[in-house]
Amino acid sequence: MRFAVMENYPALKGNQNVMQLQEELTSTENRIAFARQFYNDSVMRYNTRIQVVPTNLIANLFGFREEPFFEVPAAEQEPVKVDLR
Repeated sequence: MRFAVMENYPALKGNQNVMQLQEELTSTENRIAFARQFYNDSVMRYNTRIQVVPTNLIANLFGFREEPFFEVPAAEQEPVKVDLR
């Protein structure tokens, strides 16, 4: 957990730099999640479009193939750990 270190060091809670870092980490995680969702939505539309008539005829003619969704391994889904020592 990213906030566990702050619980061990109460003085860090009031430090404005730590609070800004905390906000920036949260914001970055949200932007990454949004980008991943946008990519997967785009892949879903692309994969659907190459399967539907008449675009599937052109897709097959030019060799368009389905693209995989972006998936994050479970081990990499853990929150970022920041050591402030």
